[in-house]
Parts: sequence; C-alpha cells; structure tokens
Amino acid sequence: MHQSIPANTRNIIAACAAITVFGLAFGMTYPLLSLILESRGVSTEMIGINSAMMPIGILLFSSVIPTLSKRFGSRNVAIVAALATALLVLSYKIFDSLEAWFLIRLLQGMTISTLFVLSEAWIVGFAGSANRGKIVAIYASALSLSFGLGPAIIGWIGIEGWAPFVIGALILLLGVFPLYLVREENSKQPEEKSASGFFQFFPKAPMLLVAVFSFAIFDAATLSLLPVYSLQNGLSVSVAAGTLTALIIGNAVLQFPVGWLADRYPHRHILNACALITALGLFVLPVTMNTVLMWPLLVLIGTAGYGMYTVSLTSLGDRFEGDELVDGSASFAVMWGLGALLGSLSGGWAMSLFGAHGLPVHLGVIYLIFTAGMVVRGRSLARQTSSG
Repeated sequence: MHQSIPANTRNIIAACAAITVFGLAFGMTYPLLSLILESRGVSTEMIGINSAMMPIGILLFSSVIPTLSKRFGSRNVAIVAALATALLVLSYKIFDSLEAWFLIRLLQGMTISTLFVLSEAWIVGFAGSANRGKIVAIYASALSLSFGLGPAIIGWIGIEGWAPFVIGALILLLGVFPLYLVREENSKQPEEKSASGFFQFFPKAPMLLVAVFSFAIFDAATLSLLPVYSLQNGLSVSVAAGTLTALIIGNAVLQFPVGWLADRYPHRHILNACALITALGLFVLPVTMNTVLMWPLLVLIGTAGYGMYTVSLTSLGDRFEGDELVDGSASFAVMWGLGALLGSLSGGWAMSLFGAHGLPVHLGVIYLIFTAGMVVRGRSLARQTSSG
C-alpha cells in the first residue's frame, strides 16, 4: 500500500519520523538527567557542562554523516542511529554515574546529530516551493510535539528507577518503522554532499545563521536547565517538568500562525518580532514564577522562541536552491551545534554566577542582542541599496 505514496512524500514522512526520534531523545533526556543530577546535589554549572556533551558530539560527528550516508544509504544510517539512540538511553541507567554520562551524552550527540542532519536534508531536498511553508510547519510541529512529550512523560512517571529509561527507549524504537518508507533508489539527496561549504555560505545569509545560533542557545539552555530553574523556585518535580512542556507546547500549537505571518511579511520583520517577544517574556518570567501567569507566559515564550527556527528554515528554502540550499542546511546544523554547546554551558554559568534568575535574564539578553543586530543589519542594507 505504501508503494502508491509519492517518493517525495515518503521521504518527508521519514524526515518527520526521524525528527520525532530526535525530539524525544532531547526532550526526555535533557530534563530527566538534569533532574536526577540536581537531586544528587550536583551544581548547576556541572549540569550545564554535562549537558554540553551532546552538542559536542554533534559538532564532532557532523562531517562524518555525509560519507556514511553515501556509503551505506541514508535510510540505513538513520535506522542504525535511531536504534543506537534507544540503546544509549538505557545505558544511562546501566552505567549510572556522572563520569559515565559524559561519554554516553557525547555518543548520543553523535547519533541524534545523524537523525537531525538527514531529516533536515530530506525536508529541504523534497519540499517543493509551493508547499514549503506547510511542510516546514509540519516539521516544526513534529519536532516541538516530541520535545513536549518528553518532559511530560518525566512529569508523569518521575525520575526514579528504570521506568523513564525503558519507556524512553521503547518510544524511540517506534520511530524506526516509518524510516523504511525511504526509497533508496530515489534518495540521491543533499545529505550525500559534504557540509564543507559553511564558510562560503555564511556571508550569503549571516543573520539567518545567527538566528539559528541564538535559537540553539535558547533551546539547549531551557531543555537542560528550565526544570532545575523551576525546582530552585520552589516547584515540585512534576510541575518543574511541566514548565518545559508548557514552553514547548506553544510551539507545536502556534507554528502555523507563525508560518502564515512569514508567508505574508518580510522574514526579517518576523524574526525581529519573535526575538523581541521572547526577550521581553524571559525578562518578565522571574516575576511570574509560582503564579498562574507563569503558564501562558511560558507558552508565549516557547511560541516566539522556537518560531525563530521555523522562520529561519522557511527563509532558507525561499532564498536558496540547489547546492546553495544544501550548504545552507549543513550550515544550519553547524550553527545549531555551536549554539547548543554554548547554551548548555552559559546557562549553567549564568545560574551559578547570578542565581537561578540568571538563566532567563541571560537568554533574554541573547535575543535582545540578536534584535539589535537585525536592526543594524537592516539599516546597513538600506544604505547600500540607496547608494546603489
């Protein structure tokens, strides 16, 4: 029956399945491990350093993925990566120590980076221009829903014993089956190309890549430290995990309106609006903790904060095609890895140096700096256009 589905659609479905595996791996592992380490008295700074091992794995492994995909086939590589991710989730409990978790998180960064790069390449390679906005919205929703489900599961089953690790691994295994939809004979795709064009691509879209970098800082820092921040503000474990779900669920529900705006207005304006709304929301968040206003504010912050990536990916597809689109997709992965690494580290440092509220204030400043950079860039381009 699946043979009647067009090849492009099948590969896009596979991409969404892969990103769901990626999202669950991040959305569940980050708060689970952070909450366990917090319960053992590990400092927020060390939690941040431990969390940084995943993006380090992404950066170390990114250049290997195209070679593996070309040699063994993108579908096979993605399936092996998904299976390995599930095994690594179980290994956290088998080798239950902070020292072992540094290595396991490094390896998990390698496996989930494979899923991320291949699924992203499938999306940009098979999404036609007429449906790009819709497909990007579906992609972003699948990613955010899987992110939101991860911490929600932790809130339901807690952090004790084998249960969260076994359930996480089983859910990850379910994401393997849709990957078989990929038709290898039609998958001579962008992932076979090396991501060596980063330095050549950067000058073509510097603020677009900086947007991904800023988003990645926000993404990694909140995933790893928002539950810890919530605990330090007096919330219970289940409610602390729920704050991360609230942050992410707004993205899943409200990405279509963000995409609708991006289809009708200049992308730079939507990026500016998302960054400014996120920054203001983060600055207000400390005042609302432990109040009912915390929940809608977290949804708003999540919608605008994660909306940065949705708009960036849409803009990439609209502005570039062919080899440039491939280079852009690879550059996105590089910038995400760099931003996630900095986010995991800087979030822990901010909380260590300035107290718990250092986390939202630090992230708010990042988005505010991006907004200022967009304004300066816009004025510079306007002067160049008028002088030309």
